[in-house]
Amino acid sequence: MKDLDVRAATLRELRARHNDDTQTRIVEEMGIWSGSVRIDIAVINGELQGYELKSHRDTLERLPAQAELYSQIFDRITLVVAGRHLNAANSKIPDWWGIKLAYPAGLSEVSLQEIRPANANPEVNPALLARLLWRVEALAILKRLGVDRGVRSRPTGVVACRVVESLSLDQLRFEVRETLKNRVGWLGQPVSN
Repeated sequence: MKDLDVRAATLRELRARHNDDTQTRIVEEMGIWSGSVRIDIAVINGELQGYELKSHRDTLERLPAQAELYSQIFDRITLVVAGRHLNAANSKIPDWWGIKLAYPAGLSEVSLQEIRPANANPEVNPALLARLLWRVEALAILKRLGVDRGVRSRPTGVVACRVVESLSLDQLRFEVRETLKNRVGWLGQPVSN
């Protein structure tokens, strides 16, 4: 069971679940931390959900670091894991993460079984969430709020800090999700993806 098989099964399930939902965007290889780290699949709708995939051929070497980074941004996260990693993976992720077992179902099919559902993230980091916004997007939000004065020509980090200062966490989550859902030319994907 290869990564592509696990990815195909996960995408199939997510697309079936959100097939008629025009308010959901599914993004593969979504970059965080200025694109230096990528989560395998992100689902953006009323929440920002992440899916990290670990196939039979993968190792869990990077999982603790990934768990630490992803847990600062996503509202919910699910680890989709091959059977050989199930026990070890459980001890490397927070309890609020969901787990799905990927297992062979026929010659070339992979099925998914929910082991535990993903719960709400208790501690999203507002500063890192705001850094998901491109500078021009963050400035547009600040301009709409009337608080862009003094940061229009400043670096992205300063603009992101102003966004965090100007919005509650719930407002920030909403603005980031809406911006990501409507972003054009992102990862070479049309908005309909």
